Amino acid sequence: MTSGAPVFWYDEIDSTNEEAKRRAKAGENGPLWLAARQQVSGRGRLGRSWASPVGNLYTTCLFVEPGGLALAGRVPFAAALAIVDLCKSVLPDVPFALKWPNDVRVNGDKICGILIETGESHGVVWVAAGMGLNVAETPEAAGQAATSLSALGASPGLTPDVLMQDLPRLFANRARQMREDFRGLLEDWKVHAEGLGKTVVAGPVAARIEGVFEDLAEDGGLILRLPDGQTQTIRAGDVELVRKVT
Repeated sequence: MTSGAPVFWYDEIDSTNEEAKRRAKAGENGPLWLAARQQVSGRGRLGRSWASPVGNLYTTCLFVEPGGLALAGRVPFAAALAIVDLCKSVLPDVPFALKWPNDVRVNGDKICGILIETGESHGVVWVAAGMGLNVAETPEAAGQAATSLSALGASPGLTPDVLMQDLPRLFANRARQMREDFRGLLEDWKVHAEGLGKTVVAGPVAARIEGVFEDLAEDGGLILRLPDGQTQTIRAGDVELVRKVT
């Protein structure tokens, strides 16, 4: 993947991920970027809707993954770190954190969601790496506490167009690291990990378990230290900190 991939802008679209999938199924391999000023059917992980007011960044990188689905599973970590790199370039003193597997948050407030979708068309495995970053607006219908770069002190002149001047390069850098040094990428991810070393509940909604977020497995799975001292690796679902009542 190169940082010089073309960027296609839309004033309004159903979803940049949906457009990426349409293009992939039609035989486009990328790499290319799709960016929208507004989405009317934005989606997040697990089928959740994604509020998409004007002023925020909605973008998807479509590319072919020669390493197949095994490497595609690493993309959430690369995308999340690219967003942190981007946000840090604007607000270097803000404590951006990564919530496993791929949300970017600040003090528990969500600022970016990431949706990675994959498929196989025309004999190649493609990846649609979608990122929704709150730039100027904090969505009121986010379904959880949220924030934006503007609310955190970014310049009023900061726009999605400005951010898209840097994001392709930053993502290309992290994607290269993902392929060449995934362990190093995970170590970088852990620097920003929310809840590392703390008690969390993790896993699918219907089968969450409690334990201490001890580490990441070689494939990026979340390693929990259970109350009985055993460990268990979680590879699907969500994670939340356990708030101790004092």
